[in-house]
Amino acid sequence: MVTVQEASCDERRSGSSGSTTSGLAWGHVAHNEAFDDVWSKILARRMVTAQVQLQPDSSSFTGTSEPSRTWRTCENAAVHSSAPALQPVQHDLTSAVMFQSFGWDSWQHSSCFYQYLQTRIPELQAAGVSHVWLPPPSHSVSPQGYMPDQLYDLSSAYGSQQQLVDCVAALKAAGIAAVADIVINHRCADEQDERGRWNCYHDKVPHAGPSLAWSKWAIAKYGSGDMFGGLGRADSHGACWAGAPNLDHSNPEVREGLVAWLRHLQNDIGFEAWRFDFARGYSSKYVRSYVDSTTSQFALNVGEVWVDLDWSGPGGTLAADQNTARQKLSQWCEGAGHRATVFDFVTKGVLTEAVRQTQYWRLRDAHGRPAGFVGWCPGQSVTFVDNHDTGSSQQHWPFPADRLALGYAYILTHPGVPCLFAEHYWGTRQGGADADLRDTINALLKARRRCGILSSSSVMITAADDDLYVATVDGQHGQLTVKLGPRFDMGHLLPQEPHWRMVCCGNDFCVWESTKMTSAAGSSNSLTGTCSGSSTCSGSSNSLYGQL
Repeated sequence: MVTVQEASCDERRSGSSGSTTSGLAWGHVAHNEAFDDVWSKILARRMVTAQVQLQPDSSSFTGTSEPSRTWRTCENAAVHSSAPALQPVQHDLTSAVMFQSFGWDSWQHSSCFYQYLQTRIPELQAAGVSHVWLPPPSHSVSPQGYMPDQLYDLSSAYGSQQQLVDCVAALKAAGIAAVADIVINHRCADEQDERGRWNCYHDKVPHAGPSLAWSKWAIAKYGSGDMFGGLGRADSHGACWAGAPNLDHSNPEVREGLVAWLRHLQNDIGFEAWRFDFARGYSSKYVRSYVDSTTSQFALNVGEVWVDLDWSGPGGTLAADQNTARQKLSQWCEGAGHRATVFDFVTKGVLTEAVRQTQYWRLRDAHGRPAGFVGWCPGQSVTFVDNHDTGSSQQHWPFPADRLALGYAYILTHPGVPCLFAEHYWGTRQGGADADLRDTINALLKARRRCGILSSSSVMITAADDDLYVATVDGQHGQLTVKLGPRFDMGHLLPQEPHWRMVCCGNDFCVWESTKMTSAAGSSNSLTGTCSGSSTCSGSSNSLYGQL
């Protein structure tokens, strides 16, 4: 059995100074900027980084030599690994808690990122985390991993393939499922054609299954096709990212190659679920195909569908009604056959703006439900406060830094699948962890478990004013009441002893739990209810995504 040759992180990063890309990540729109304007900024920065710093000079490129890649350690290694034969982790996905393990600069960790993450697994296990989202596993033109080229080369800026295997195995041994960040909207080419367009792919790592030595036929012609000479079908694609060749997912050969690679990640590396990067870039019907061929609908798969919110309110502010954005997420889930959840960017936007502007009325829609996608299809919503794009060093749409605990008080008491961010829990390379924030998150996680709050738990919003939001959430075993906003006097809404006890409180928030716990506290938390507000949120009742 051949294993990937390991190298130290220092060796992989030698000579990589100045190769760090800056600016927006693929397909992500700042909260109040026009889509086209944002992408013009992305291309101005990312294309220069990708083509000048990490691609060969086209004037001297002969088509026979390999571009220099500063962190490649697996040039011709076989993809076989020594992963232990552990069975997939079995989780009740209605009580899942996801953890994003990396930020935008985690590839620069002082030690190998995979090894560092492995040392922190006991903390995640103690906190009750069920799923850990890892960075993109393949070699990439950009060190963050979002411009992949050699998909089977699993030695990256984050560590070697063997270190990845060891980390995933350690997660599985701790009862935690590893979620791979899958970047299949686009793939960077290895060679230019006769007209100088990057559209010729090599397949340098030996592997089973179909070859990934593709050409222009694998590239969607729409948008990026003019730049890269793509011959593929345009109608297979949604939003186009022009910084790299966008793949034609309607092509059976492309899908066959991607499925084989996903099966390798699942069977040989140990990943159990997928996070689909820039999932608005291709039809969600292909997500259904990829999931059915690999992890199945019983895994916590999630799509990054960064929808544009409605900013037509007075003075260009966020509109009160975000049903158009909610409907887009609903339609994506329907197209995927409810094989995947989505990140709830509507809740992210509404909650961020409510806190920024002290407009907590935004958190209740016209029908009395939570105003994000979680108010329509809670079991298909992965809620979050920030991620590597909105926060981290990119700061494209950051949650107010002095109210992070308030953000977690909302997502950890409400339905949906909450996703924690490592930089909020462990700190960043530039600064240490906020111990008070971590303690608050841990206290909220424990209360969520004690009360049996599920992804589909029911919510009663009793106040939603400028300066006050109050809601009570029913769990399987008890209830949680959360108060947000600067108003101190809650009046008759204040939870009273001995029926309630305080869980935690902080800057403009407080959370209480009911003192009377039962085996099933009267909430209709099954997966057989109705997904309110949308005719398209339905599905089978035997998975997380069920008929919510």
